[in-house]
Order: sequence, then structure tokens, then C-alpha cells
Amino acid sequence: MSDRPVLPPLPTAAHGHRILAHRTVLPAEPPASLAALETAAAGVPNGMAARRSALSAVCADHPGCLDAWARLSQSAYAGGDHVAAYAFARVGYHRGLDRLRRHGWGGSGQVRWADPSNRGFLRALHALGCAAVAIGEMDEADRCLTFLLDLDPDDGIGVGGRRALGAGERLDASDLP
Repeated sequence: MSDRPVLPPLPTAAHGHRILAHRTVLPAEPPASLAALETAAAGVPNGMAARRSALSAVCADHPGCLDAWARLSQSAYAGGDHVAAYAFARVGYHRGLDRLRRHGWGGSGQVRWADPSNRGFLRALHALGCAAVAIGEMDEADRCLTFLLDLDPDDGIGVGGRRALGAGERLDASDLP
């Protein structure tokens, strides 16, 4: 018999994932990167290619801006370039993991959509999952979905209630957060 205390079970969210108490909130992006991203994301009058080019320039000028990588991924996804979408999302995702670790995230706990400064990372993770489905990487897509729900038990990004996509299926670009 062990002398270790028995801990109560962790609460469970409606979608079945456990809710870990630790919550990490990333600091806000620098104002210059947010302003550049807002200008690029607001839309360029010359169409999708010009918008993607503008978002690419933001990533080049502000490579640490997680939301810029996520938005660039979404733009590539909307244009049907799923391999590029996957690559751009992966950059945002990995940069986000590095930033989360620097700010106290130890591999578990919450990173919620309700905290606006977390949205770039969560959007990149969501974009990675969508692009993974589009290129047939279903194991990766499942991991992304599970990770999103583990990080945000409230499912602020809205993935828990959606029908699962099959390999090669796409979300409509208007459904991207």
C-alpha cells in the first residue's frame, strides 16, 4: 500500500477530454506585426494571389507572428495549395510550441481561444489539421483535433461539433477561424 494521496479525478469537458488546470496565455504580438497583419488580412483588391503575397511579406518581416503564419496557411488552403498550407501551418505551430514553452507551458494544460493572444497558435494548429486532411494525413489531422480540444476544453475554435472530414476533403474557406 502506498502513502501517496489519492487525487480526485480531473473534470471532463462535454467533448470528453479532461480539463487540466494550468492555463498558459501568450503575450500579445508586437503592435507592428499586428498592424501589418491587419492590413494584409483586410484584403488586397487584386484578389487571392495578392492577398497571399501580402501575408507572405508579413511572415518575412515578422517571422515570429504566429497569426501571420496561420493566415498565410489559410490563404494557401483557400487557393487549393494544400501542401503549402500544411507547411505554413507547421511553421506557425512549431513557433507557437516554442513560445508556449518559453511562457510556462510544460506540455499539458490549457491554451484557450478565449485569450486573444493565443489565437494565432490555435489557428495555426487548426490550419495544420485542415491541411493534413486535405493531403490525406489522417493521423496528423486526428492528433491536431485532439490537441485543440485538450488545449481548449471550451472548444472556442468550434472543432468539436463539426462532422469529421475524410481524407482529401476540405472545409470551405469561410469555415476557417
